[in-house]
Amino acid sequence: MFEEILTPINIMQTLGTGFGVVQVILSRQNNINNYLFGILAILLSTVVLYRSKLYGDILLNMYYLVMSVYGYFYWKYGKEKAQRPISVTTLKEQFYAISIVLACFGLMYYWLAFYTNSDVPLWDAIVSAFAWAGMWLMAKRKLENWIYLNISNIISIPLLVYKELYIYAALSVFLFILGTSGYLNWRRIMRKKKEHEYITA
Repeated sequence: MFEEILTPINIMQTLGTGFGVVQVILSRQNNINNYLFGILAILLSTVVLYRSKLYGDILLNMYYLVMSVYGYFYWKYGKEKAQRPISVTTLKEQFYAISIVLACFGLMYYWLAFYTNSDVPLWDAIVSAFAWAGMWLMAKRKLENWIYLNISNIISIPLLVYKELYIYAALSVFLFILGTSGYLNWRRIMRKKKEHEYITA
């Protein structure tokens, strides 16, 4: 019984889940250190995803890794060498985000369907596409990142159950809940900042 539970894959899932939870909690609190825990979660989950043939998610993790490093420095310095505030997306940024979803889906589905042994190319591609856009918006510290990431989370839940990655499926449920809370919390932070600016103006 315990041998089945304490397999290397389950241990890595558990550790990766723990780091992932800490990352989202810190993201919700608008804490820049979320990226450090995210990097640890990425490295652990990549091994698990490879064993499960979720190749789209592996590429997504590599993207997460790059965007986590980028996001850390953008949050810390930004273009004005000062910590970037939370903001809503402009029409141009929304266009970019939707373009990322469409381009990523098309490329990922084609690659997964014709060049890998994935048995879930459509769903793997959809999960990856929304997550790619969400992570880009997160790195830009945009409020709408939570919406894109939550679309990815809600679709990934049945996919992970199908792959018998129950720990990661449970994590996706938790991330969906935290993502909703994160959106509301970031919006509250933005509202307070605007009220403060109005009072001190």
